[in-house]
Amino acid sequence: MNAAGRLAAFGAALTVAFTAAYVTAAAVVPDAAPAATQALGVDGAAAHRASTEQAPPLAAVSADPPGLSLAADGYVLGSVRAPGAPNDRGTLSFGIVDPGGTPLRDYATVHDKQLHLIVVRSDGQHFAHVHPRLDPATGTWSTPWTWTAAGTYRVFADFQPARASSAKLTLTRTVEVAGAFAPVAPSITRTADEVAGYTVKLDGALTAGVAKQLTATVTRDGRPVTTLQPYLGAYGHLVALREGDLAYLHVHPEGAEPVPGRTGGPAVPFAATAPTAGRYLLYLDFKVDDTVHTATFVVDAAPGGRAQPAPQPSRDAGHAGGH
Repeated sequence: MNAAGRLAAFGAALTVAFTAAYVTAAAVVPDAAPAATQALGVDGAAAHRASTEQAPPLAAVSADPPGLSLAADGYVLGSVRAPGAPNDRGTLSFGIVDPGGTPLRDYATVHDKQLHLIVVRSDGQHFAHVHPRLDPATGTWSTPWTWTAAGTYRVFADFQPARASSAKLTLTRTVEVAGAFAPVAPSITRTADEVAGYTVKLDGALTAGVAKQLTATVTRDGRPVTTLQPYLGAYGHLVALREGDLAYLHVHPEGAEPVPGRTGGPAVPFAATAPTAGRYLLYLDFKVDDTVHTATFVVDAAPGGRAQPAPQPSRDAGHAGGH
């Protein structure tokens, strides 16, 4: 056979081999698989890992949780105005623009407030949860403000428009505070000592994509505290942020809603769902003798199964996406 004939025969054999491989692959991997892979936002290598027994939990490729954007559902968190350096007294203010491009003035009341403002430095330090005042004429929210340390801060506005069918939203912006910044690396902490004389211990585990119970127990001088007052619709209010991007995880209180005038404690249970494995910063607000205190914890979430929404109870004083 001459050279041209040998080349033609080789090409025909190669075509048969590729055809057989395509038929085999189509039998093993259905046509819908590439679309599903693209929907999850994974690359080819990740798709290959996902097809093996050693694949990582699918929670690692779950959709982004709330609290990572300044805009959602057409609503936009406007520029945040605040003092530029530590110890400068001033006002922190901002507005929210609705899908029509006008200042939002009508808010639903959620957890006793129309808007929850959460501020924390990028390393998880200097956490604050306050409730600013709304100027109904301009749609501007404001509160007295003084930074205690320099650094990059995240400001979260947690609210629900009063418009029917509107969902709760958590929008965020970054604020730079001038000065030297020495970040603090968070380490695992399940017991918060010396919180104005109280000790708070956190029990329970976090697992990516799975609802788990976390229970905070408040004691003082070794004795259980049973004088917790209702605060924002519960005996405790938990905010949880993912280290690295400060995204929210899903947190909901468990148990009956507090009866006005009655106290509770020492245990305050929550149901929490971590969107991914990794380290989380948790902040528990609790109220005793008309004073709100904050206990801080650091917990690692273990890998789990396929990411899914946390069960939705009848109320959620954690933040369904934040608080």
